[in-house]
Amino acid sequence: MHFSPKMVCETKIVADEHDAIPGTKKESIMWSTHSSPCAAAEAKLVRKDAVFIREFEREDREEVRRIFYEGIMERIPNSAFRGLRQQPKTQFLYAMLTVMCFVVTKSITLTCCAPFILMGARYYYSSKVIHNYLDYALHTDMADIEAYYMKPTGSCFWVAVLDGRIVGIVAAQGREDDNTVELRRMSVDSRYRGKGIAKALGRRVLEFAVRNNFAAVILGTTAVKMAAHKLYESLGFRQTSQSEDYRLPGMSRSLLERLFFQIRYSRYRLQIREE
Repeated sequence: MHFSPKMVCETKIVADEHDAIPGTKKESIMWSTHSSPCAAAEAKLVRKDAVFIREFEREDREEVRRIFYEGIMERIPNSAFRGLRQQPKTQFLYAMLTVMCFVVTKSITLTCCAPFILMGARYYYSSKVIHNYLDYALHTDMADIEAYYMKPTGSCFWVAVLDGRIVGIVAAQGREDDNTVELRRMSVDSRYRGKGIAKALGRRVLEFAVRNNFAAVILGTTAVKMAAHKLYESLGFRQTSQSEDYRLPGMSRSLLERLFFQIRYSRYRLQIREE
């Protein structure tokens, strides 16, 4: 396939801060393919309550890693507790273990403690697996964003800036084998959510895909919160598959890990054009 020149990455987006994720208000969008000095001049003209999306720069590294780290760490309680709602088989298993505890021990006290012990085990294993995944990510693509996303043709990494502060991140990684681009590493600082930032970041990837002649945009997510799935659907993505037995990098798949850590993996696709 043929990729457009790398300058396509340099398009800038300005999103209205007060536009909620569903996109009920009209967004303010500005396109430009000028060099960084011009982009800096444009940024000064943008009103203060607007989010400015630009390409990743080396000086952004620490803030980008912070937002990524905090976003991943949120998955520990979400996977341990919220995720259990999506696992009816696991709920049934835990109920049976609680009943077995009473049958074996005849102790009401131990039986009452059993659910708390099970939840504690879920939190421990969620923390263990997600820390391993975080370590993996911080030593691969998130260790050298320029090498993974900025230098390869067909890939890019952006940051969302509000009042001079980086508040969101997203990456696009091109795949020549099937002419698709994968949306990756999207995360928004928890203090700035609900302002349309994630939606603007997602649209930035979609525009990048169109300008570089990709056939589709794909993504995979283990997000537990329904807001994330609704965001992807509002951008036009459609779920293509779902797995209850997904293996995150860093998972050992031991018996205890499988008992106390389950994660649902969903694949989404947005078809841009037919091949």
